[in-house]
Amino acid sequence: MAVSPGQSRTGVARGGNPMRKVALRNLAAHKVRLALTLLSVVLGTAFIAGSFVFTDTLQRTFDGIFENQAKGVDVRVSPENQQSFGVPLAVVDQLGRTEGVRAVAPSVNGPLILLNEENKPVQTGGAPSAGESYVPPEQAVAEPQKFVAGAPPSAAGQVAINTGGAERAGLKVGDKAKVLIPSRSTQQNPTIEVTISGIYTVPSDTGGFIGLLFDDTQARQLFTDGYHVAYVDIAAASGVPGDDLRDRIAKELPGFKVQNGEQVRADLKSQVSEALNFINYFLLAFGAIALIVGTFIIYNTFSMIVAQRLRELALLRAVGASRRQVGNTVVSEALVIGFIGSAIGLAAGVGLAFGLSALLNAFDLGLPTGSMSVLPRTIIVGLLVGLLVTVVSAYAPARRAAKIPPVEAMRLEFASAGDSLRVRTVSGAALAVLGIVLVVLGAQSTGGNAAATVGVGALALILAVLLVSPALSRPVVGMLGVLVRPFGAVGRMARNNAVRNPRRTAATAFALTLGLMLVSAIGMLGASAKASVGVLVDKGVSADYVLAGPQQSQLLGLPLGVPDAVKQAVPEVAEAIGVRGAAVKIGDEQVAGVSPDGPLNDVLNYEILSGTGTLGEHDIWVEDDEAADNNWKAGQQVELTTLDKNQKVPVTIAGIYKKTPLLGKMVLSPTVFQQVTPVAFQNNFFVLVKAKPGADLTAMRTDLEKATDQFAVVQVQDREEFKGAQGKQINTLLAILYGLLALAVVIAILGIINTLALSVVERRREIGMLRAVGTTRAQVRRTIYLESMLIAVFGAIVGVLLGVGLGIGFLRTLREFGIDQISIPWNQLVAVLVASAVVGVLAAVWPGVRAARTPPLAAIADL
Repeated sequence: MAVSPGQSRTGVARGGNPMRKVALRNLAAHKVRLALTLLSVVLGTAFIAGSFVFTDTLQRTFDGIFENQAKGVDVRVSPENQQSFGVPLAVVDQLGRTEGVRAVAPSVNGPLILLNEENKPVQTGGAPSAGESYVPPEQAVAEPQKFVAGAPPSAAGQVAINTGGAERAGLKVGDKAKVLIPSRSTQQNPTIEVTISGIYTVPSDTGGFIGLLFDDTQARQLFTDGYHVAYVDIAAASGVPGDDLRDRIAKELPGFKVQNGEQVRADLKSQVSEALNFINYFLLAFGAIALIVGTFIIYNTFSMIVAQRLRELALLRAVGASRRQVGNTVVSEALVIGFIGSAIGLAAGVGLAFGLSALLNAFDLGLPTGSMSVLPRTIIVGLLVGLLVTVVSAYAPARRAAKIPPVEAMRLEFASAGDSLRVRTVSGAALAVLGIVLVVLGAQSTGGNAAATVGVGALALILAVLLVSPALSRPVVGMLGVLVRPFGAVGRMARNNAVRNPRRTAATAFALTLGLMLVSAIGMLGASAKASVGVLVDKGVSADYVLAGPQQSQLLGLPLGVPDAVKQAVPEVAEAIGVRGAAVKIGDEQVAGVSPDGPLNDVLNYEILSGTGTLGEHDIWVEDDEAADNNWKAGQQVELTTLDKNQKVPVTIAGIYKKTPLLGKMVLSPTVFQQVTPVAFQNNFFVLVKAKPGADLTAMRTDLEKATDQFAVVQVQDREEFKGAQGKQINTLLAILYGLLALAVVIAILGIINTLALSVVERRREIGMLRAVGTTRAQVRRTIYLESMLIAVFGAIVGVLLGVGLGIGFLRTLREFGIDQISIPWNQLVAVLVASAVVGVLAAVWPGVRAARTPPLAAIADL
């Protein structure tokens, strides 16, 4: 009987079912290999799914919190910028007289710090602590708060607190408490005593938020300048459509944000969504890195599987299977692995999100919690990404398998490792030259465009390393053979095994190269940032002590009264200068600067390039770059605009100073600061203290601590401690980045284990022959250990060198952000190389034991 193309007498190619069975049986026959390959897909997919679940859960929780905001409000009038003075009382009166308005309910709010019995801040984990005016139900427009205990405040000195805040502070109705208001003037005591009159609920009150409701009169005294309120809620008269009233008020008040209740809620949700999107993209980037690393492992795995199955695949071709069917067999295995790995990864992602949420709560970061949110988008994206990565990774090996000539393959034992690398190496070298040129060009300037240029150059260099690594591995691993020379013949065998198949060695090492490249670059960023802070403080700060707030309350700053309290209580103090933050508009540009409450020349080092070093009542200093951008000169009259654009302040440029990061772009006199900064935002960033000549600094420190004890949040630090505090913040960020990168490194280690395990199978006959001629099990194990170590160290060296080069390029683009020192953490890099060698040995333990157990006669019998 004739056999038509694509068929065989055995029925191998009669439809796709037999070939699918071949694929499934092959997977089932190699369970360990399947598990290791699956794990690469699971880890990467889990990170992607976990990122979505975590941010979706937070988004839904915040949406629930904001769901009751502005309920019952027809129109809300608020300033366009949150750091503005607010809505003038004259506008409030105007709104009350507007046709179609039934009622207006002005509200005021501001930051505060709740103190515990020990006069220490109640920790909120980074969540806000705020005070707000209580509006009685008969005057309120929005839905009133629901009280679960006690009653609303009815007089000055009474406050109501939310349930979460009460639990954190251990307060109940009738208890006394202290509240610190950082923005209170130097003539006022920043700490006030209050009595808890009631406890009210807020939606999803599970984070660290603390909200205090004050009597309206007292709230205005504490949080406003007496001429503004934070916002105004409006109720429309009967029969007047709320949207019509909103549109009419918007025309009358073009300088304000005029919204209905639905728009207020949407605006709040949008602000949170933007912040969460950043977190999501950040997490997804590390998930993508993990998947990219996993891609090389999957590629390497399938390449070796195809090499080991040449005879099997050739036999299929010989009995009638077409090239397409043989290729599809490999792709089918990838589809099964991709689907199972993605499904498990989705489930693991939910667990990862839950664990991340629990970890953040354990660190008390003040985030609200809620039930896990798994959206259909998460499931679809997780499955598609896992499948796509696996199939794409297996495509090249599948294509190679499909091209196997039946007779030729049956004569070959393994895939050729000696194919020419010339085209690949030349292409990689060309990409390397292009990448270096782009990195060097980008590093010549600063800003987003420069960083993007370096980024494109980095991508070109990474691809170049990928292409060149096989050719590079032979000489480099050959030189690394010095490390294993003490092991004699075993060391030589390990080196020869590592260079025998350069493609496999390069693919295995490249996964580790990517991870350690990022570890090195991030380490450089941290070291350089700390070095830049150190130089900045050493060269810029001449004060003996710096008074600062704890990390979690730095956004609130220090009370304005701290400098005067220090000068009055500590005789050894020559100067105590409070440095306040300020922000203004120059045209459409928002400019940040500082405002000292006294002369800076004794506590800071700076250089006045032109003009005078004395600030008059209506004077400012301007940084030289900012002055050049605006074509300003010393002595020139200019106009500053408040952030809400409702007030213009004429000033004189008294001087122009050389760029100094501690001063920002502008230095404002105290009078100008008062004119452009709302009361709620008036506080000290820090206070610089200079001792009198001959003062005992140790005794002075004790006196400073006693003098500032009343302010609860002040920390007394010398210059070294101040640098250390900034370094702790950098270390915290680095710890997060390293934690996220750990996933990619773990996947790379799994890749080494997987490759070595498959290599043992590939070299089964060779190992059996070695055992037959007298090689001991211990020597076989040692050979595998040393080979793994050489591959890991090769990948680590390339990764570290690439990371250092790219790190220098990126750091050069960050000069305008104050990172002007480049520091290479040599100790860390050496530790990385040593750790890589150790990891290489540990990764080889199981493959080495497996190799040592190879039965000599059974292995030789396969010949």
